[in-house]
Amino acid sequence: MSHSKLKKRKRVRDTNFAHYRHPRWWPTWITIGLIWLLAKLPLRVQWGAGRLIGELAYRTLSSRRHICRVNIDLCFPELGDAEREELVRKTFHSNGIGIMEISLAWFRDPESLRHLTQVHGLDYVNDALEKGKGILLLGGHYSTLDLGGSLVSLFIDADVMQRDHNNPLMNAVMTRSREKRYGVALNSKDLRGLFKRLRANRIVWYAADQDYGRKGIVFAPFFGVEAASITATARIAERSECVVIPFSHFRRDDEIGYDIYFHPPLEDFPSGDDEVDATRVNATIEREVRKHPDQYLWMHRRFKTRPSRDDPGFYRRKRP
Repeated sequence: MSHSKLKKRKRVRDTNFAHYRHPRWWPTWITIGLIWLLAKLPLRVQWGAGRLIGELAYRTLSSRRHICRVNIDLCFPELGDAEREELVRKTFHSNGIGIMEISLAWFRDPESLRHLTQVHGLDYVNDALEKGKGILLLGGHYSTLDLGGSLVSLFIDADVMQRDHNNPLMNAVMTRSREKRYGVALNSKDLRGLFKRLRANRIVWYAADQDYGRKGIVFAPFFGVEAASITATARIAERSECVVIPFSHFRRDDEIGYDIYFHPPLEDFPSGDDEVDATRVNATIEREVRKHPDQYLWMHRRFKTRPSRDDPGFYRRKRP
């Protein structure tokens, strides 16, 4: 086994800042310092700067623009060409704002935004906790992902599953900031930790709307397109007997502020049929995405894995 592979396998999450004093970490510390400074800006200024970042990305990141355009063409065929292109542009703007909001999520007390945040359906969570089996919050990858999580902590006491950052120092800052808001920030592959938290009647935030390849999936429609959909959501619910509650979080279109939505628990879930269950999960997320389609992470290659290995990929760029 090569040294690089061995090092990668043995790498563990290290959140002790004292271990990052070496000069090689200084560029990352400078970046973190800039993120900290951004958190001091007024929210309206952050939104404006985020739109500028998004516009710059829209104009310069041709690869991401292509992925976003393909996804939106597939998912919104009812829109005209100009409408779809405008949605692509707005998606970049929304994700630019989301980048700015990372600073708020990491370095600003969410209490400062409570007056701008409204929660809907909190009774569904409180009722489910009375069953004592834990709650799996079924979320999606919206552009408000980081800040939405910080704001959710104003209303519920929850844990979160995260994909660790490749930069160990950046991951340490992200993990420590999240664990100030949540109980535990679990690694996305830590299923043992997930079941332990559910057995303790905890709420765990879980997102199941990305393409992770062919392992542990079925193909189910998402916006009418067959998408590789993980079966883990149903497996977790079956094994833990937890309650699955869909939820979402969005930036308001007409004013500065945020809305958090908890929805009725999925009934008769899982059904025992992986394809049926995955279809329900996808439909649930699709329903929320349609409320604010520009606030979804369309830059991800959601339809990368095709039902047949011989099927042509959607994301191949045509040569001139």
